[in-house]
Amino acid sequence: MGEEQRVEEAEEAEERSAPAARVVHAAVIEQGEEELERPLSSLFWSGVAAGIAIMASVWVSGALHHHLPDTPWSEAVIALGYPFGFLIVILGRLQLFTEHTAVAVVPLVRRPSREGAWRLGRLWATVFVANMIGTAAIAALAVFGPVQSAEVLDGMLAVSRKLTERDAAATLLQAIPAGFLIASIAWIRSAIEGSGFSSVFAVTYAIALGGFAHVVAGAAEAFLLLWHGEVGIGWVAGSFVMPALAGNIIGGTGLFALLAHAQVKDEL
Repeated sequence: MGEEQRVEEAEEAEERSAPAARVVHAAVIEQGEEELERPLSSLFWSGVAAGIAIMASVWVSGALHHHLPDTPWSEAVIALGYPFGFLIVILGRLQLFTEHTAVAVVPLVRRPSREGAWRLGRLWATVFVANMIGTAAIAALAVFGPVQSAEVLDGMLAVSRKLTERDAAATLLQAIPAGFLIASIAWIRSAIEGSGFSSVFAVTYAIALGGFAHVVAGAAEAFLLLWHGEVGIGWVAGSFVMPALAGNIIGGTGLFALLAHAQVKDEL
């Protein structure tokens, strides 16, 4: 075997191999820095759009609930509707709390500073508030406006009522895996080129099947129940939104971002 052939084979092997963990880490840091440097107005309106778009998950799930019979396997099919809102939001590069906000933690973990903590807090607060405004607005439109049939709305409400089956403590615990899984999407997409659709669909479908709690998607369901008169604002905030927010932060930031950084910190 000639030297030229060995070089060609080595180059081909490098092309076929997955990128090293530190390369993926560097790509995520770059994404995080980009998010931290965006103007507040851009973050806000992108977050509002994400809150509105995430309702697609509830719409499709509600439509599937309406059309499917009440059988043991129907829940697994209804869960196929859950990824749709996430596909629109994440592939559309809209600001979603947990997905974009988790990658923004990595630059701070690498170089801790007061300024970095301030920038991260600004990003988190802006995106979270914007997401809540978007979900509240689109849920009100779904209840009070003729944007879907009455049958589909009934299906959406039936899907959303599952939130009321767990208390705040259960919501917090079930939000931790959701935060971890959503945060993993940014790393998967950085590691595997062209994996956007499949990675988002697989991860969010797993969240739906597992019955885990995502603060933004769940807020769309909670506000739907609120506007329909089935729960109060105290329940929305205290029994779902705040526990889910805490769990998502623990899972997406405290676990995934920190562990992902820990695996490469000695290589940097």
